[in-house]
Amino acid sequence: MTEQTPLITLEDVSVRLDRRTILDNVDLSIRKGDFVAITGPNGGGKTTLLRVILGLLKPSSGCVRYFDNGSAVRHLHIGYLPQKNNIDTRFPITAGEAIRSGLLTGFFSRFSDADKNRYQEVCRLTETEDFLDRPIGVLSGGQLQRTLLARAIISDPSVLILDEPLSYVDKHFEHRIYSIMEQLASRCTIILVSHEMSVISEMANRHVIVDHTLHECRAASHFRRSECD
Repeated sequence: MTEQTPLITLEDVSVRLDRRTILDNVDLSIRKGDFVAITGPNGGGKTTLLRVILGLLKPSSGCVRYFDNGSAVRHLHIGYLPQKNNIDTRFPITAGEAIRSGLLTGFFSRFSDADKNRYQEVCRLTETEDFLDRPIGVLSGGQLQRTLLARAIISDPSVLILDEPLSYVDKHFEHRIYSIMEQLASRCTIILVSHEMSVISEMANRHVIVDHTLHECRAASHFRRSECD
């Protein structure tokens, strides 16, 4: 299979909620190895697009298809970092337990040695080691964001979907996120929504504007409408 092999395709996807059109006839093909950066106005449908891709929201019309080595499959191995306001911080779970829940196997006491090593590696990478025993409800916004990032990447997914990963983090960890994404981009497909595109735009190979419809930009470092298809 080549890097042009599609992993995810959206065909004529529309989403209508409460008589409002959130997405309108969206066509998108995500290829293996893509780093897709998505931006657009608030309320334009960015998060809705991600939820459709994840299978968390069924489109009103159109279809979403997943592929593995060119063959249609029902699911892909996807890691997901949602926005903080989609997390119920009242849930009685610690940061460490939340991170471990991202493993495909080895939850809590059923850890293998490989699971333990991966857990320790990801905690170091995301700088979560100092608050693993704290309930997620007492974490700061930045600590919770680092926890959610660790959970998203711990199982080494083939597709990583990040919704505003730079929210709540300080400048130090913002640069750490850039470094993590550079490492991951060599071995997984990344779909990322962010308002902070100056660095991300240089890392991504595809740039999409979502404002109820979808426009893909030609330029690698800017998101001006005049450069979009």
